[in-house]
Amino acid sequence: QVQLQESGPGLVKPSQTLSLTCTVSGGSITTNNYFGSWIRQPPGKGLEWMGVITYDGSTSYSPSLKSRTSISRDTSKNQFSLQLTSLTPEDTAVYYCAISVVPGTVNYWGQGTQVTVSS
Repeated sequence: QVQLQESGPGLVKPSQTLSLTCTVSGGSITTNNYFGSWIRQPPGKGLEWMGVITYDGSTSYSPSLKSRTSISRDTSKNQFSLQLTSLTPEDTAVYYCAISVVPGTVNYWGQGTQVTVSS
């Protein structure tokens, strides 16, 4: 069974950079057709897809966040990470990592981690 666990700070200040890591167990992130995504949900709003890193290391980002988002991976640790720069309070959200093995479907979710942007 594939399991995902997000880790990172719960409180960050405006203008700072958020760094989150997703540790994957029960499956390798380099497995063919594994796609690792970051998804967030601001309070009172719906889910927002932020970006994805594929099993071969390619990345793609939401157009609205592309200028501030970077996703990378450490295959030796079976982790993929998110960096989001120039934070504002509007970036306050629960951040989830997820893995898809079927196009258009999220097959595995992390439990989510609350991130609050506040001075």
